[in-house]
Amino acid sequence: MNSFSQSSLFSYEEYISTKGDTLKYRQLISDYDSKSKYPLVIFLHGSGERGNDNESQLKWGVMNFATNDIMMNHRPIVIAPQCPKDTTWGNFSYEDMSLKSTPTKPMKLLIELINKTIETMPIDPDRIYITGLSMGGFGTYDAISRYPGLFTAAVPVCGGGDISKASSIAHIPIWIFHGSLDDVVPVSLSIMMVDALTKAGAQVGYTQYPEAGHFSWIAAYSDTMMMDWMFKKYKKN
Repeated sequence: MNSFSQSSLFSYEEYISTKGDTLKYRQLISDYDSKSKYPLVIFLHGSGERGNDNESQLKWGVMNFATNDIMMNHRPIVIAPQCPKDTTWGNFSYEDMSLKSTPTKPMKLLIELINKTIETMPIDPDRIYITGLSMGGFGTYDAISRYPGLFTAAVPVCGGGDISKASSIAHIPIWIFHGSLDDVVPVSLSIMMVDALTKAGAQVGYTQYPEAGHFSWIAAYSDTMMMDWMFKKYKKN
């Protein structure tokens, strides 16, 4: 399946808030029937894919959720929002990686979109997954730290987060990926998060590719073991 045909599987959508703010996103519906509940995957792109074309966010990673194998065996609904230029998913103080008190506008709109999707589509609320690369990796940590009751599992790729929040997200299964040679986002940010989560008693996985730079997401999203691991996760009631 080539990338063009995969891209066409994602419908063009936009969410408009009650205040009139807009978040553009692409949506994949793998299968549909009136009896099933479906897992929801939120995919957050990196800084290079920001804009308003509602296309660039499909450049890296998310197409791995649109393969015949994933659509047939896991049947996810996938939402890939696009962060506008000059904005970010995560809101951290980058001196010490502390989470700031309020979410960015794109993150606020994303959470509203997720809640609306849960209400209006046949989503299984016990299977809501979030993943992202680079800026989206930071956004993944931001989202689960602010809304720890919403997400079932998380896969941050070459990102970083607030390690002081580890105890509040320790109940969420998390698999972290990074490249040893990353000279854009320091690998130490992932290592510190793994250490903090482990001390907090989390079920955390960590894959560090010894010969990968910043593009560790190519290997991460090609990892069928990670995909199977994620889709098997259900919230513990």
